[in-house]
Amino acid sequence: MTVSNGNRAERDGPITPENCEPTPKNPIISAFFRTIGLAEELGFGVKNLFKYGRRYSGQDPQLIDGDIFRIIVPLDDSYSFDAEMNKTQINHGNFEKDFEINETQRRIVDLIAKNPKTTAEHIMEIIGITRRQAESNIHELKLRGILKREGGRRYGRWVVNR
Repeated sequence: MTVSNGNRAERDGPITPENCEPTPKNPIISAFFRTIGLAEELGFGVKNLFKYGRRYSGQDPQLIDGDIFRIIVPLDDSYSFDAEMNKTQINHGNFEKDFEINETQRRIVDLIAKNPKTTAEHIMEIIGITRRQAESNIHELKLRGILKREGGRRYGRWVVNR
């Protein structure tokens, strides 16, 4: 992923955590976002890009200062520290298909496959999550086409798409 932005360059060349001098590109905007709590202290963004970039691709991002400021973040889903955790195989009878879902979502699908009339309250109690987390995960599973609701809220049932 590459992001480019017009820039008032302090220097020309690569930026690393070792040579980073925290200088905002637009001091007024920078001060505003720090004041309202939506920006970190100056310099932490570069450190975090390097820290977390390695976790997702095994490579350092490239920050290049010049008339055009560029950030190049290599992305590699197969290297991601949680890639294997997010790939879960769901088996229900003759239903075998790989879905990229998290462990909570896998447990929800298992519960619904066993009891299509299960409720968010039941899922909360069994899995040990909040109602909001249960509803959010169910919503995500519906968006991905893994779950479908038939009927109304009171007398309806869940269907695991096969």
